[in-house]
Amino acid sequence: MVGLGGLGSAALYWLAATAGGDEVVGIEQYEIGHHNGGSQDHSRIIRLSYDEPFYTVLAPHMYTAWRAIEDESGVQLVYKTGAIIFGDKQNGHVQKYIESMKQQGIPHVVLTGPEANRRFPQLNLGNDDIAVYQADGGLVDARKANATHIALAKARGATVLTNTKVSSLVPVGTDAVQIVTDKGTVTVDKLVITGGSWTKELAKNFGVDLPIWVSQEQVTFYQTPHLREFAVDRFPVWISYYGDQCYYGFPVYGEIATKAGIDCGGDVVTASTRSFEPNKKNEQLVTRFLEKYIPRSVGEILYTKTCLYCLTPDRHFIIDKMPGYPQVSFCVDAGHAYKWASLIGLILSQMAITGQTTYPIDAFRVTRPAILKGKGKECKL
Repeated sequence: MVGLGGLGSAALYWLAATAGGDEVVGIEQYEIGHHNGGSQDHSRIIRLSYDEPFYTVLAPHMYTAWRAIEDESGVQLVYKTGAIIFGDKQNGHVQKYIESMKQQGIPHVVLTGPEANRRFPQLNLGNDDIAVYQADGGLVDARKANATHIALAKARGATVLTNTKVSSLVPVGTDAVQIVTDKGTVTVDKLVITGGSWTKELAKNFGVDLPIWVSQEQVTFYQTPHLREFAVDRFPVWISYYGDQCYYGFPVYGEIATKAGIDCGGDVVTASTRSFEPNKKNEQLVTRFLEKYIPRSVGEILYTKTCLYCLTPDRHFIIDKMPGYPQVSFCVDAGHAYKWASLIGLILSQMAITGQTTYPIDAFRVTRPAILKGKGKECKL
């Protein structure tokens, strides 16, 4: 398999657990845990709350997948803090979450702005705001989770090749693929591609031009002086919708600081042209947002860190076979897949081994209209 970030390390583990580790090879162009893609850092939001039924029906399974990794490793990866989604009740975003959770029978609490403030005094919402709270939300420690997937895969006998750059992927009919690297060629019967921001170029080896693109995003860590108020047992992960902008954030975890960012607010780049310099305008936007809605979370900026999103036209995943090549499975993360990483790894392993999956993923097919037409864009953090 090619790419050992969040999704790739998970797929490597599940392939090793299912097919046997001595049959599995994972190739990564950098060191494990590098900062060039989108899977680094301490925390990613995990939640049952979503605004589309095809996510909420799958969401309980991602918790089950993470729990299996925790049980085998003894390492805690998921921390439940609760999740609150809030925004202007006139724009309808929060209502979509409420309706989707109702449809799937997911327990939740709908709150007015003042009610949300009483439940979480750290918030400063108004009478025109609405919120929905779901107790099972929280965060996944991405850095620990990637390392855990890799360690468990190696323990089962999987081979991991790091600092190994793939120069081409050469299909051998529909039965195999030659992976040509700067250190030699590996021939595999089945290939899984989890290349993140490099996926578009990798897909071109199979004559497929995916309508996907890369944006440079960032998160900012704030040294709030009110640490106890924003501890993981006192304050939830959060997502907000005001106008066309989606902000999100975390309690204190990983750093002695809160963390916040704008979803899909960065510039379009490529994996080779991105910079590691923060966008000061977006940093200021996040600070002003926090000062208005979560004022006591703000303090001196510890640092702002960049990462990459690999985006699809409708902000939904692609999880499918490469058109014309049934021996190749791949995933595009759409900028919000980390919470799903272990489950997506399991799904990709099933597809590689048996050609299909037991999970409902029709909404993520590469043949759906949004991918074929290459149009549309929504916030899906």
